[in-house]
Amino acid sequence: AQGAEAAWAGTGAVLAAPDLIGLLNHLKGQQLLGAPEPGEADPPGFGPDLRQVKGQETAKRALEIAAAGGHNLLMVGPPGAGKSLMASCLPGILPPLDAAEALEVSMVASVAGTLEGGRLTRTRPFRSPHHSASMAALTGGGLRVKPGEVSLAHLGVLFLDELPEFQRAVLDSLRQPLEAGTVSVARANAHVTFPARVQLVAAMNPCRCGHLGDPALACARAPRCAADYQAKVSGPLLDRIDLHVEVQPVTAADLVLPPPSEGSAEVAARVATARAVQRARYGSDGPRTNAEADGPVLDSAATPDEPGRKLLAQAAEAMRMSARGYTRVLRVARTIADLAGAETVGRIHVAEALSYRRQAPRS
Repeated sequence: AQGAEAAWAGTGAVLAAPDLIGLLNHLKGQQLLGAPEPGEADPPGFGPDLRQVKGQETAKRALEIAAAGGHNLLMVGPPGAGKSLMASCLPGILPPLDAAEALEVSMVASVAGTLEGGRLTRTRPFRSPHHSASMAALTGGGLRVKPGEVSLAHLGVLFLDELPEFQRAVLDSLRQPLEAGTVSVARANAHVTFPARVQLVAAMNPCRCGHLGDPALACARAPRCAADYQAKVSGPLLDRIDLHVEVQPVTAADLVLPPPSEGSAEVAARVATARAVQRARYGSDGPRTNAEADGPVLDSAATPDEPGRKLLAQAAEAMRMSARGYTRVLRVARTIADLAGAETVGRIHVAEALSYRRQAPRS
């Protein structure tokens, strides 16, 4: 029954026997089996268009940088500001899966039992689990171990809305997959490692009521309620998020504006150009994106010029940046330079990358 699915592997001859008798007849040479036809490949799908987002130019710029370099993104803002809408626009500006990536995504879906009729998809996964999800649902598990949401989002987007509402232990279980790109599930009867190279996009309100800073709507506990609410997310997890952006409330003046002239198609073209630069830089055996670059590869690609190096050193000391945070700023700066078509990371690219970085609150 999995013949159409197995045919996509493309390595050697694939034969799909309908039953044991058919297999025996084939081996005896009495009734030879034919090779199965590969299942259909679904065309790439697209979500909402960025033209639907009114205002929020800073957040849309951060979304473009995140798409171009595969970076993790956190949006903080009041309810109704468009955080979820912008997150759902992200798959529409990401490049479609190539043949090898589509096979990787489909292998995970096959193990999870969600691949139907051997069909492959060219659409990057977009998974949005509810904040009541358990650790097993997010990282994988069960009696017969199956991949969780972080693996089902492999090479795509894992969107966590209302981030502080997730259980803290569940969120902290994502720290290792976000760093390593894999998740290991250990059970008494199995020890399984699944791929989990995801782009994390998270959204949260600044406080429980969501209206911090608005005297007319904020609750009486502000700003203490904001500190308590944001402390639900651990500092080590926030340190693994490359881009932090404040999403401002949408005003009546923003709503009456005509749709912006630039939509997902225009942004996707710039993202595709930046991704092509990264593929040429790292080669077929290297990282797929700047977000995956590390060690000597990152040093050779993202070392800034002298003004940029001085600015980064000063900022790292002033912001008490961790080594991980320093590396992530370099990666974002390299992506900004790629979007600008610059060969070398300069001071202006480092400055913009630092503007999206914030110190993680003490847990």
